[in-house]
Amino acid sequence: MKISLAQLDYHIGNFLENTTNIVLEIKKAQQYNVDLVIFSELSVCGYPPLDLLERKEFVQRCEDEIEKIARICKNIGVIIGGPSLNPDPKGKMLFNTAYFLTGGKVQQKFYKSLLPTYDIFDEYRHFEPNTNFSLLEFKGKKMAVTICEDLWDDQPVENEFARRRLYKLSPMKELAALGPDFVINIAASPFSHTKTEIKKQIFIDKARTYNLPVIYVNQVGAQTQLIFEGGSMAINNRGEIVEHLSYFKPDERTIELENLYRNDKPPVFEQPTSMKMVHDALITGIRGYFNKMGFTKAVVGLSGGIDSAVTLVLAARALGNDNVYAMLMPSEYSSGHSITDSELLTKNLAVSYDQIKIHDIFDAYRSALKPLFKDLPEDIAEENIQSRIRGTLLMAFSNKFGHILLNTSNKSEAAVGYGTLYGDMSGGLSVLGDVYKTEVYDLARFINTKTEVIPENIITKPPSAELKHEQKDTDSLPEYDVLDEILNDYIEKNMPADEIAAAGFDSELVRKIIKMVNTNEYKRYQTPPILRISSKAFGTGRRIPLVAKY
Repeated sequence: MKISLAQLDYHIGNFLENTTNIVLEIKKAQQYNVDLVIFSELSVCGYPPLDLLERKEFVQRCEDEIEKIARICKNIGVIIGGPSLNPDPKGKMLFNTAYFLTGGKVQQKFYKSLLPTYDIFDEYRHFEPNTNFSLLEFKGKKMAVTICEDLWDDQPVENEFARRRLYKLSPMKELAALGPDFVINIAASPFSHTKTEIKKQIFIDKARTYNLPVIYVNQVGAQTQLIFEGGSMAINNRGEIVEHLSYFKPDERTIELENLYRNDKPPVFEQPTSMKMVHDALITGIRGYFNKMGFTKAVVGLSGGIDSAVTLVLAARALGNDNVYAMLMPSEYSSGHSITDSELLTKNLAVSYDQIKIHDIFDAYRSALKPLFKDLPEDIAEENIQSRIRGTLLMAFSNKFGHILLNTSNKSEAAVGYGTLYGDMSGGLSVLGDVYKTEVYDLARFINTKTEVIPENIITKPPSAELKHEQKDTDSLPEYDVLDEILNDYIEKNMPADEIAAAGFDSELVRKIIKMVNTNEYKRYQTPPILRISSKAFGTGRRIPLVAKY
């Protein structure tokens, strides 16, 4: 049996584009006498459709498109994802469904059993879980058709408090009892640089446990903050990867099913480094957001610091250097090297820039506020005014010329509130909001692997907001290697303060950092969408009440 794995980039609700791309893949497969083409989860409408699933016309359009696709599937089998109505008047209105198309119509439907409701997932909000299991029989083969989470029933859980089996049901155990020849898993599994190997190991373990080949088809591209790496695979019954599709770009591969049972030594697939994956994921996220929103150009406020430098590089690589513009906005507190370093970076990238000095604007604010502030000493109020002046200038440029402002705040700053609302926290998309400061340095060094793109001085100089004389980040925060480890323990691992301190950190410092995280939730609530590259990003995947006293 010849099976094609179709790894595509979908656009939520863009039925014309999605269906066109799907049909092209099917017609291509027909030319090469492929027996079965496999697409990813909810591919006909794009994943995740969220509350669009509550709209009758949206669900109806999904079913109409699947019927349209089915009509060309006369001499080929196709597995494709989409929502379907639950005929039972009890329970949720929809099933998350894998449709089997052949003979010009829908022949069979398979429903998702395990509906994730953690992190960014909320599938039980719309879908009814499946409890009835059957196999797909086609061309003399019996297949266990599963959807994403259905193979994640025994996934490891990072949260120390919740170290337990997540699900009571094992869909694969139920399907294995029916005697399948191999397993198909269609997925919309978002990227997390901390879970790439874990994800791969889940499919390998399932193949070994049940002595069955596993074919995994994931989607690629980005949907707002979610990034999908693709990385679809065909794994033999011994748990060896026989085929591995590309990361972060559409791809397709046709395999002979018989090769998943042979004893030949499989090829070696070199796994990219974690930082290479993060780099490519962020570029995919920027490009996907702009393309799917109909945007073409971006503007970045360039401070001479590492965050804005890395953001500018990623934007130039995602959109093209001609589509990215930089603004330098020095104040009386800006160092000379901040300007020269920024100018060198724009030269290295061939990115256009302009410089607007904010001294006079800042003095005008001081003068206007003097009757109100009287003779009170300057403090954080004046620091934030400078940041908001820059935010205003950047947004003015955005409004005038249509460039989308890219936010440059990193995860460490966002966590502890080290940023100014309506100032440096402004933007249409947060590029580094899920990248800790120490990881930003790693990313900068990765960017400079072959040649010095980011000036070395930007990487090596002490980080500073430059909002007052001789200011350093360490005036307000511990060193970032210490801060980031505490933040990771608290945010990703949900560890309590006492356990974090017991790992070797000063107890008073730990409690101070945790208090900063908790009291700045209101700031994060107002930030732009954050590109997600970890297992616990700020945004929809971390829901904390604003008014909690805890």
